[in-house]
Amino acid sequence: MSVEISQTVAHSTRRKFKSLRWWMLALFLLGVTVNYITRNSLGILAPELKTSLNMTTEQYSWVVASFQLAYTVFQPICGWLIDVIGLKMGFLICASIWAVVCMLHAGAGTWVQLAILRFFMGGAEAAATPGNAKAISDWFPKKERPIAAGWAGVGFSIGAMLAPPIIVIAHVSFGWQGAFLFSGALALVWVVLWWVFYHSPQQHPNLSQKEFDLIHEDNEPVLPKLPFFKSLAILCKNKKFYGIAIPAFLAEPAWAVFSFWVPLYLATERGMDLKQIAMFAWLPFLAADIGSVASGYLTTLYRKWFGFTRVNSVVASSVTGAFMMVSLAFVAITKDPYIAIALISVGGFGHQVISCMLSALVVESFDKNQMATVNGMRGSSAWIASFLFTLLIGAVSDTIGFNPLFVAMGFFDLIGAMFLIGLIAERGKKPSPSV
Repeated sequence: MSVEISQTVAHSTRRKFKSLRWWMLALFLLGVTVNYITRNSLGILAPELKTSLNMTTEQYSWVVASFQLAYTVFQPICGWLIDVIGLKMGFLICASIWAVVCMLHAGAGTWVQLAILRFFMGGAEAAATPGNAKAISDWFPKKERPIAAGWAGVGFSIGAMLAPPIIVIAHVSFGWQGAFLFSGALALVWVVLWWVFYHSPQQHPNLSQKEFDLIHEDNEPVLPKLPFFKSLAILCKNKKFYGIAIPAFLAEPAWAVFSFWVPLYLATERGMDLKQIAMFAWLPFLAADIGSVASGYLTTLYRKWFGFTRVNSVVASSVTGAFMMVSLAFVAITKDPYIAIALISVGGFGHQVISCMLSALVVESFDKNQMATVNGMRGSSAWIASFLFTLLIGAVSDTIGFNPLFVAMGFFDLIGAMFLIGLIAERGKKPSPSV
């Protein structure tokens, strides 16, 4: 009751903004965009860092893997933290840490020092995935969540898309050390914006009563906050979690390659220099942006054309993305570097359809008091695969090249689609009249 009263008071004294939920999602996604600019700076600078720090390809794989290991371990922890103390403070703390650590990269003198810094940065940046689910569940009614999840995915890929030109320009202007300092400073600017402008729906002074009622029209119960290990124990008994976690595990190696290895692949196997990489390495992420947005609307088409339930339409959208990932297998047989980039871009589209729909399934399938924790566990499952695949690339790419790895990535997601259909898809249910 006190929450409802405070809402009414706030609504009577402050200016209201139409569709404020979308503005709040945009503010969160701006943070995710900066997150990916700082994250992908390593991959863009990899060719020079290997020379400047005297790194072998295998040592570079350990630098990447240290980030991925921390990201894997800390996603459920960051998710639980966000569930307990709220999205605003939880994400602010993590963003402040990753911004400062990114700037400290400029002082790295060896690959070991760089690996240590990447570990701490990965632990802090792990808040992005669980924070995404929390933002969607806090600000959107269930009927809007698949589309919101699609738009949310844009933040995860647009940062990676913007990273090549931004980091290359910063590198040309300030050197590789300055590029890290610049991207870290961008993150600190966003932290200030987040602190000033973000509030939860219950506390936001610019949220109208009409929109507040729309957000909460599903009447989801307010459940008690759970201790971390109890929350994990509950998840491990739920088959739906495995129906999401296993496809995430199989999908993530491709995204790891896009983020950390494509620039090096273009340099070593396609003969491109840093400027050419800046011109083309962003294209798979542009395709991923388009895939993010399209994924949510694709669910609407499946409901309209085939009468699918909301959950089954999300599953169908993800399966569509899995078939598009087969394009990566053809990268291995093309000789033209531009066709290779086009095929990788198709894979970027397909991957982000899958990723956004897995986030939507988390929001559809689990209670709000576990939302960020579940998405953190989904992310950990994904990044375990990312970590292992990175070590595999580092161990074998200098001897067998990237082609066999692209073939494997082309078929991983079709296997994941089988688990989605088997463990998540609803059988014998009719679509709700409200969808």
